[in-house]
Amino acid sequence: QLQLVESGGGLVQPGGSLRLSCAASAFTLNYYTIGWFRQAPGKEREGVSCISRSGGSTNYADSVKGRFTISRDNAKNTVYLQMNSLKPEDTAVYYCAADPNYYSDCKQSGMDHWGKGTLVTVSS
Repeated sequence: QLQLVESGGGLVQPGGSLRLSCAASAFTLNYYTIGWFRQAPGKEREGVSCISRSGGSTNYADSVKGRFTISRDNAKNTVYLQMNSLKPEDTAVYYCAADPNYYSDCKQSGMDHWGKGTLVTVSS
């Protein structure tokens, strides 16, 4: 069964850092564009960051530019989201998702596989 599993969430103080991981089982992430999305309480899910199959192309939501970094290690079948200078407004459940389309625009509608999410809470 194809699965994505997120890990690395938790409680962190404002200004702190976390690294989220997205690991795949039963399929190879090499053939997928991977996106990170988040959903804060009472809000719609939004895109955070995206990385191409090779890792050569990345993009970020304006709200996280300069603070978050997406990367992938295809040998480990894992994608990461390094989150620095965290703010209370970053509090959300973070999801990773996979899009098999070579020309993915990294929108939620194109994602075929989703993880169950990991909770990030930024609070003092």
